[in-house]
Amino acid sequence: MISLAQLHSQLGRDLRPAAGGVVARRQVSGVHISELDDPTPYLEGGELLLTTGIPVSGAEAKVQAYVRRLVERNVAALGLGLGAGVNEVPPALLAACASEGLELLVVPDGTPFMNVSRAYWDLVGREGQADLAASLGTQTALARAATQADALPSVVRALAQALGGWVAYLPADNGAETLWPADNHAIVSQLRRETSRLDMAVTHSASTFQIHGTDVVEYPVLVGRRVAGFLAIGAGRKLTRADRQIIMTVCVLLSLKAAQEQESAATAAALGSAVTKLFLTGYVDAGRALAPDLGIVVPTGAVRVLVVRSETDAAAASAELEARLRAGTGWPVAASALRSCRLRHAAGTLSYYLLDAEHADAGGSGHTAGAGGTEPDDVGSSTITAVLSRPMPLERVNDEAGQLAAMVRALEAGQIIEAPAGALDPRVQGWVAALRGYRRADLVGTIRAYLRHRGQWEGAARELGIHRNSLRHRMGIATELLQADPDDPDVAANLWLALRWV
Repeated sequence: MISLAQLHSQLGRDLRPAAGGVVARRQVSGVHISELDDPTPYLEGGELLLTTGIPVSGAEAKVQAYVRRLVERNVAALGLGLGAGVNEVPPALLAACASEGLELLVVPDGTPFMNVSRAYWDLVGREGQADLAASLGTQTALARAATQADALPSVVRALAQALGGWVAYLPADNGAETLWPADNHAIVSQLRRETSRLDMAVTHSASTFQIHGTDVVEYPVLVGRRVAGFLAIGAGRKLTRADRQIIMTVCVLLSLKAAQEQESAATAAALGSAVTKLFLTGYVDAGRALAPDLGIVVPTGAVRVLVVRSETDAAAASAELEARLRAGTGWPVAASALRSCRLRHAAGTLSYYLLDAEHADAGGSGHTAGAGGTEPDDVGSSTITAVLSRPMPLERVNDEAGQLAAMVRALEAGQIIEAPAGALDPRVQGWVAALRGYRRADLVGTIRAYLRHRGQWEGAARELGIHRNSLRHRMGIATELLQADPDDPDVAANLWLALRWV
């Protein structure tokens, strides 16, 4: 087992004795975080208990009683985190720990409890003790539940029935919760608040707290070092060693299941991205031929191209994006079409979605609540920016995607618009490329100024800061490159729509 001295050696000043001196070599069975006045029902003994100081704020008698309970439970040491609850070690706590013989350590302000938990498990790993699944044993009923099609509800139900209480699983991405009993929804919002307050996604540690006077214990479910979700249990009684073993077994099962789902989702996303890229680059026949082999259904009719600009992964903000689509476009089933879309491709800060323009929402309204059953509170402050095209055949996607991307780059952050009706002339991308490829003068700016002034030489030349004859010379070069007359109304209209976003 790991000793306090080893932890101190690993962390240095991030975990130091409150009274100075040498850290005891007492062994530590784990690291636990709790702000309960009496966390001992959830401790087995031997733990390093971390707190921000809430239980030790108050009268001297309260502090002494708290320390005495920890000593009677054989807690290895108490770690006090400074900054959140208290800024310095309370003298009453220092005196009580000295009197009861409880090792008191300090976690300085600015050092997250995550560092202490991580250091402990890193040390455990070095000693070959990291494989918790092997020490937990096989729980037959839970393992059988984990193999069922509805694995998550089955595992949660089996655990709740084994403990005789309620169990909730909350995805870390604020997705829909899984409960048993299934109608116990009143507890969810409070669980999310407590999870956020304790910052469990950062600490990666189990925590205990109270809701409506009932003690709740919550464990993070990890995939690697990333939190996939949180398992909360309200047993209504003191948990035994066997109970805890069952709970940890469930955490391992849920972790394995989450890892499998992530791998499956990543594979599906990669395949969908490959097919989407074929359509975006104009290889429509190849995309249609490949999609069925990959299990991807391609719309038989028209599609709508959705281009999203975001500094974060648009998929990670899908709930907000769905709400924005409902508010920002006149297409009632836009959000539903987005959810069922597998034709997605990310390129830098842009994400492209090829939505079925003839999508029929199974719910009939196109409206669903956001993650966790609620809508985003403030879609107006969003940094997600998007352009949704009008319906078009797949063969037009290659011609239109570039212009839609230019439009979304030009929009202010948070805007979502529906592109104007009517597709641009298919020659437009070639025209823009030809103008941009000319290096001896700014032909893009020249054409744009000329069109803005409706062919008036004086106004355009004045805007550009050049002589009228120089403007005529540039326009002659541009006309040769375009192989089209900029004064032709159709050519001018398409050039203006294309160049105003460049």
